[in-house]
Amino acid sequence: MYTFSSKLKTFSFALMIIGALCVGYGFLSTPSTLEESIEMTSHDSHDTHAADTHVVDAHATDAHAADAHGADDAHAMHVFHQLQNRPWSALYVALFFFLLIALTTLAFYAIQHATQAGWSVVLFRVMEAIAAYLPIGGILLFVFLMLSGMHMNHLFVWMDPEVVKGDILLENKVGYLNVPFFLLRAAIYIAGWSFFQWHSRKLTRAQDKVDTGAYRKLLKRSAGFLVFFLITESMMSWDWIMSLDPHWFSTLFGWYIFSSGIVSAVTMIALVTMYLKSQGYLDIVNDSHLHDLAKYMFGFSVFWTYLWFSQFMLIWYANIPEEVTYFITRFEDYRLPFLGMVGLNFFFPVLVLINSDFKRVNWFVMVTGIIILIGHYLDIYVMIMPATVGEQWFIGIPEIGSVLLIAGIFIYVVFNALSKAPLIVKNNPYIKESEGFRY
Repeated sequence: MYTFSSKLKTFSFALMIIGALCVGYGFLSTPSTLEESIEMTSHDSHDTHAADTHVVDAHATDAHAADAHGADDAHAMHVFHQLQNRPWSALYVALFFFLLIALTTLAFYAIQHATQAGWSVVLFRVMEAIAAYLPIGGILLFVFLMLSGMHMNHLFVWMDPEVVKGDILLENKVGYLNVPFFLLRAAIYIAGWSFFQWHSRKLTRAQDKVDTGAYRKLLKRSAGFLVFFLITESMMSWDWIMSLDPHWFSTLFGWYIFSSGIVSAVTMIALVTMYLKSQGYLDIVNDSHLHDLAKYMFGFSVFWTYLWFSQFMLIWYANIPEEVTYFITRFEDYRLPFLGMVGLNFFFPVLVLINSDFKRVNWFVMVTGIIILIGHYLDIYVMIMPATVGEQWFIGIPEIGSVLLIAGIFIYVVFNALSKAPLIVKNNPYIKESEGFRY
């Protein structure tokens, strides 16, 4: 049995406390009034505004000046909302990122059962522990979405009736994009995922006690869950991410979110496994198991790149205005994180993991895994921030604090779950094959 060490427990609580303080600072430092917002941004645009005012005074009519003043007021209010959105958006990125890891870990776990994989049986408890974050993370995210529906933030612009009014495209989507139906769908997604996480854990614990029917039940129910997952994961990606840009859509988006999640999930499985081995646990896990996890990290990184390039290339080549605006915004205002995450998510893992020998070096895979997780955090960041904070972005205290807060909760939940059951499942028909697995 694994014992949740007091040092790791203290570390997780420290992350939560530091993260909560940073998140609190992020909310307190946002402007509370339009005047504060104008004052915060005035030093950046003072010269430009002065030049514009001079032109208006010299050349504009009174009517044009009034229109310009109205446009300035609308822009100021827009910037005010963006500044207020920043701590909310930072927290949302972290909540979604860690929930996605838990969810796709559960899907990867279900795939192992549905396909009757033998190599991965000794890693099942690690997968179950990571997936244990799903109900907690799901509740946290659902509360966040409820607060958004109560207009505590301005992340989802379609939730504002004044924005929808007169916008033909958004008016035509009201049947789907409305707060009650949005929250109902979210509740169904989270409840379905959480039920399978609880039920699969229950069946493997029963299997530990020589319940011969548990294995067959889990095999069939894993296959059923994967159907549910494929549908709800796609819809979730539309609801929680793509609807932040309600005028833009991509038919590839569900798969793209999945690819980012599955890379992060396999990486997290590898990191937790290597940590346990460094603490003297999971001696049964050998270099071949870690080699296979590293192969998945490599393969899914290529898969992510294929989907990223397919989406980007087709939109760029077609050059349809309502489609290219998505990438223009990210390339012009988020060039460093946008191009940086492509390097971290493709070039780096491909170059370092293409060598088979490197996949067996624990510290090397661990460092690579941490960089991959940073890259996919940036991927989620670039999906969310341009739509919610626009040019008012910066990776600072609110963003780092949000990651620390949710990472602390994630670590506590995962390692607490590991301490509740034997680290190796019992009575699985493929356990001997997994124990003796060699690549």
